[in-house]
Amino acid sequence: MNRVIIIAEAGVNHNGDITIAKQLIDEAKQAGADYVKFQTASSPSAVTSKFANMAEYQKRNVGREESQLEFLKDFTLPLDAFKLLKSYCDEIGINFLSTPFDLNAVDFLYDLGMDFMKVPSGEVTNLPYLKKVASKKLPVVMSSGMCKMDEVESALNVFYKEGLRPDDITLLHCNTEYPTPFEDVNLKAMLTMRNAFGVNIGYSDHTRGIEVPIAAVALGATVIEKHFTLDRNMPGPDHKASLEPNELKAMVNAIRNIEKAMGNGEKKVSDSERKNIAIARRSIVAAKDIHKGELLTEENLTVKRPGTGISPMRWEEVLGTKSVRDFTEDELIEL
Repeated sequence: MNRVIIIAEAGVNHNGDITIAKQLIDEAKQAGADYVKFQTASSPSAVTSKFANMAEYQKRNVGREESQLEFLKDFTLPLDAFKLLKSYCDEIGINFLSTPFDLNAVDFLYDLGMDFMKVPSGEVTNLPYLKKVASKKLPVVMSSGMCKMDEVESALNVFYKEGLRPDDITLLHCNTEYPTPFEDVNLKAMLTMRNAFGVNIGYSDHTRGIEVPIAAVALGATVIEKHFTLDRNMPGPDHKASLEPNELKAMVNAIRNIEKAMGNGEKKVSDSERKNIAIARRSIVAAKDIHKGELLTEENLTVKRPGTGISPMRWEEVLGTKSVRDFTEDELIEL
């Protein structure tokens, strides 16, 4: 099994403070994540109009209601800040990633140096945006929250028309409620997309806890994205659906263990268990003292450990033969 890419989603949990953003980078590195990811916009007005409302979860989690435009101003870093964050990631040795939320941000992040482009769920139906992303000819990881299959297919066709191939694309199953109720996760939809579209699959998680992303890896996810924060009690829209640093580390460790446990699918005896075969299996033994030449029957034979003698799978072959010598009770039978 290939190594799962783990994206620690800092998102807007920096609350507009670059110092907090750097602390999030530190924690992602300590947890063992492959990437730490932010969200980049040229400006709030490039993302939302002054008439757009906040999402219900945003109102609930920040405890106030205002236009989405005003709301985003508190959680948006200037473009120059991302240059500093990218440099800091390079300095401490973790991969930097950010999701572009407008066309200029796509250009900016491409020039900054992305390994792949991350498309958020809300942009799956944004044709100009999808074409812009595809024009960069980088691999694409696309979340699919709020999407139906035909909408996912339409977005994929945009990428293919621009020259990307199925191998260039990873689809992340996702639910965009923060936090997502477990009954709404529908994790098997990840497999449905893999079977339907023939692309790599992964999972972007907004549930509480770490169980679901771990299960996604066991089902075949190649990318896991999970929000994290310094403290769930901080003000902001996403903190309450995020992991704290110790939980992020526990998730990463669990995923790495699941990677090891998946194996190659071949059913065989492992090196670690080989030594236990003789101890755990059984052999045909004398149920009581047997004299040489005596007929071997179900009355004078039984099966017991160790498994170093004749396998009980040869039971019917042994029955009815004559004892080749004297055997004492519990002694391994020889033919």
